[in-house]
Amino acid sequence: MQKSKISVTIENIQKAHRERQGEIRARLAEFAAIGNGGSDLTLFEEMVFCFFTGGCSARMGLNSLEAIKPILLTADQPTLANALVGSHRYPNARSKYVVHSRDFLREHYRLELRKKLWSFECPLERRDWLVREKGIKGLGYKEASHYLRNIGFSGYAILDKHVLNCMAELKIIDNPKPPNTRSRYLTVEEQLRQFTVMAQIDFDELDLVLWSMKTGVILK
Repeated sequence: MQKSKISVTIENIQKAHRERQGEIRARLAEFAAIGNGGSDLTLFEEMVFCFFTGGCSARMGLNSLEAIKPILLTADQPTLANALVGSHRYPNARSKYVVHSRDFLREHYRLELRKKLWSFECPLERRDWLVREKGIKGLGYKEASHYLRNIGFSGYAILDKHVLNCMAELKIIDNPKPPNTRSRYLTVEEQLRQFTVMAQIDFDELDLVLWSMKTGVILK
């Protein structure tokens, strides 16, 4: 599928949603399946994928994860960095995120991510923990939202450049600059939530609609 050149209007969003709804819901069902039955290793792999997508593309994240999957739990940082060469733009920095977070989660939670993440009753507290926990490196609010969506949680906006550009074109926000504080992120997230009511599109489905309108694909 080629990248779309159509303008971002509520009518075009609704049209794209109708055309891609089946594929979008199938993708969300895949995420839900991870949430319902994925192992702790799978949950950690999804976290690592989101480490890799920060400031980079989802495709780069997927390729990078595949490059290190066999050694994800065992390799030291230099070995992981070497494995990422050719797959990721920042092999050294991202491998440090992986090792730091892996060692922290193993020491404090025995890598039992399911037990920890599903222990939160408040969705905002769940995301806050991922962002504010110093033992986890590489997750801002956008990446943490992306991670939680990919493991089956709903109601989190992934405010990446594609979604923010769409919001700016729709005049929901003044400019597409990424929100750099928690309060700003929550404000923009709520503005997007209000738009879904007007558009009559499910909040989680809307993200994939907007993303696909900008990239031409429905990935993850």
